[in-house]
Amino acid sequence: MSSRERLSKHFTLQELTKSQTAVRRGIDNTPTQEHKDALKSLCEAILEPCRVHFARSITPSSGYRSVALCEAIGSSAKSQHAKGQAVDFEIGGLPNIELAEWIRDNLEFDQLILEFYDGVDPNSGWVHCSYRADGQNRKQCLTFDGKTYRQGLISG
Repeated sequence: MSSRERLSKHFTLQELTKSQTAVRRGIDNTPTQEHKDALKSLCEAILEPCRVHFARSITPSSGYRSVALCEAIGSSAKSQHAKGQAVDFEIGGLPNIELAEWIRDNLEFDQLILEFYDGVDPNSGWVHCSYRADGQNRKQCLTFDGKTYRQGLISG
């Protein structure tokens, strides 16, 4: 896997597959071509429009996760991360609720989750967003506090 391989104008394969847990535990997190194709679609449909609209760098904290990596961190092997269809990210200096609301109002997506946002610190938590290139996107919006998923984007 080339660290310079581009998925889109502003995003590389390396930044969408990096994992400290995989490195520490010796877990192979190399995506297949099918996963790379899904990541390219995800970048084009979600990350690039956010990057262009807000004109700021985006920091993905998690993109593709192999099944072994998902299991190692306690995530489901059926997670959209394991399919290359999901990314967790933030934009420095932009409240996560604003990012999530903009995605909800302007982009096609499968699932949008405002995760661990406490409603007090605008930089708390992160945004999880998934995209399906097959067009079967649900446009489901959720807020997750670490225990419970609630419908909609809830700011407090």
